[in-house]
Amino acid sequence: MYGFGQVVGIPAVMMRGGTSKGLILRTCDLPSDRALRDQVILRMFGSPDSNQIDGLGGGSSLTSKLALVGPPSIPEAHIDYTFGQVSLDKNVIDYKVTCGNLTAAVGLYAAEEGYVALTEPITEVRIYNTNIDKLIIAEIPVENGAIQYEGRFSIAGVPGESSKIMLNFPDAGGTFTGKTLPTGNAVDAVQVSGGRRIEISIVDCVNTIVFVHARDVGLAGTELREGINGNAALLDTLEQVRVGGGILAGLIRPDEPVGPGTHSLPKLVLVAEPADYVTSAHEMIRAADIDILSRYISMGGLHKAHAVGGALALAAACQIPGTIPNRLAASSGSAVRIGHPSGTMYAEAAVARTASDWLVTRAACGRTARRLMAGDAYIPAAVLASAT
Repeated sequence: MYGFGQVVGIPAVMMRGGTSKGLILRTCDLPSDRALRDQVILRMFGSPDSNQIDGLGGGSSLTSKLALVGPPSIPEAHIDYTFGQVSLDKNVIDYKVTCGNLTAAVGLYAAEEGYVALTEPITEVRIYNTNIDKLIIAEIPVENGAIQYEGRFSIAGVPGESSKIMLNFPDAGGTFTGKTLPTGNAVDAVQVSGGRRIEISIVDCVNTIVFVHARDVGLAGTELREGINGNAALLDTLEQVRVGGGILAGLIRPDEPVGPGTHSLPKLVLVAEPADYVTSAHEMIRAADIDILSRYISMGGLHKAHAVGGALALAAACQIPGTIPNRLAASSGSAVRIGHPSGTMYAEAAVARTASDWLVTRAACGRTARRLMAGDAYIPAAVLASAT
């Protein structure tokens, strides 16, 4: 930390990972007291404030993300990574979730900062994600002893092309609940206002996802953000479905107050059969070029693209007989082409049946990442003084 009278500077790196953006902070630069640490981080982001105008957050769930990093706490890893979803309107950081997109940024950061020796053509960065107590492997392209930033790989929702960072999630099933199918069922049902029952499939792979057929909530599955985020009645129904699924999965207690800003998990994903649609960038996507339509709901609104965790859970769900995605997917292979608001995304998963559940032996997808800024993030010194 660096002091300038009434303000204090804390080293920070801002990075984009996939379609997310966030701050990477070293735990050694932050207070050891967790409550004080979180207040420092919230002030750094400018929360609680939906615009985060007085901080470094971008005013959306996709740009209000945190990666706490440090030396590895297990011998198999090169770096520790704790993800935090920084609330926009609450004085809260949710650590009971993870972010696959930001994992790509952490992998690149670790390679840049010397947590791992560079090897050609691929440097494997073994990331211990403390949120889920699992190793994630990020494959960083290396050429002539240096990280290869230029490439021809692109992802929908991010302009331009760069080198591909492959993310591999071994043993990804049951990340938060201990079971790939937390209820033991391929399909469950929840009740919403008016007594209506809606079928859901709950799959826990990287993140815990509640899948709903878009048709069952009056949608086609081709909607963009304005078609969902502006519909208060629809969002209320989706939140009821999400909370109902969370109770069934054991992630939410029936008696606790819940909202999109207080409980990041489970996530909710709307799925539908492949269909032609126009993206938010006015690109036509043909039904023949995708295997399933997907709309990912994050913190009470539609994701502008698609989260990695949701895509990997969807890839696994598409292979598990009887789930809603399995019924709708056009492909039964290990790979799935997902149509989302910004375009298409490729994900793959390998599953195996056990006596009472399903193993997800591998889940993977390609991402890109980039360092955007490195320097000091400043907060009022009074935030630290409040601990005394």
